[in-house]
Amino acid sequence: MNKEKEFNALLQVLSGEQQVIQRTDQKAFTLLSVLGVFMVFFIVHFPNLSHNMNLIIFGLMMIYMISAMGTIFFLVRVIVPRIQKNKINSMNKNVKKQVINPTFFAGISQFKNSDEYAFYLKNIASDESQLYKMFASQVFALGKINHAKNLNIRRSVYFFVAALISELLMIMIVAFLVFKDFLFL
Repeated sequence: MNKEKEFNALLQVLSGEQQVIQRTDQKAFTLLSVLGVFMVFFIVHFPNLSHNMNLIIFGLMMIYMISAMGTIFFLVRVIVPRIQKNKINSMNKNVKKQVINPTFFAGISQFKNSDEYAFYLKNIASDESQLYKMFASQVFALGKINHAKNLNIRRSVYFFVAALISELLMIMIVAFLVFKDFLFL
C-alpha cells in the first residue's frame, strides 16, 4: 500500500508539471500574438513617426526594435524545446549501462518501432523500483524544462513591456508634435 501512495504522489507531481508546461506554452503563444498586434500597430504609424523624426523618437524606435527582438528570442526559447537524450541509470549495480526512459518523448523516439518500444516498456515495468525511478526521472526532467521555460517567459515579459512602453511613448510624442498647434492656440 505504501508503494501505491508513492506512485500516486509521483504521478500527481508529473501531471502538475505537464500542466505547467502547457500553461507556459500558452502564455508564450499569447504574448507572441499580442506582440504581433502591436508590431502591426507600429508599422501603421511608422509613416507618421518618420515624418516627425527627431532624436527622441529615433532613440525610442531603437529601444522598441531591440525589445521586440528580445521578446521574440525568449518566446521562441519557451516554445521550442531543447531535446536531450533522456536516460536513467540502471538500478542493477552489476550493470553499468544507461536505461532509456520510455515515458519521455526523447526516450520514446530512440526506438525503431512500436513493437520494440512495447517490449522495452514491459521489461522495465516488471521491476517496481526501476519503474519508480523512471517516472521520477521524467518528473525531474519536466521540472528542469519548466524552470527554463519560466525563466525565458519572464525575460520575454521584460522585453515586451519595454517594447510596449517605447511604442506608446513614440505615438504620444508624435501626437503631441502633430497637434501642438491646436493645443496651444
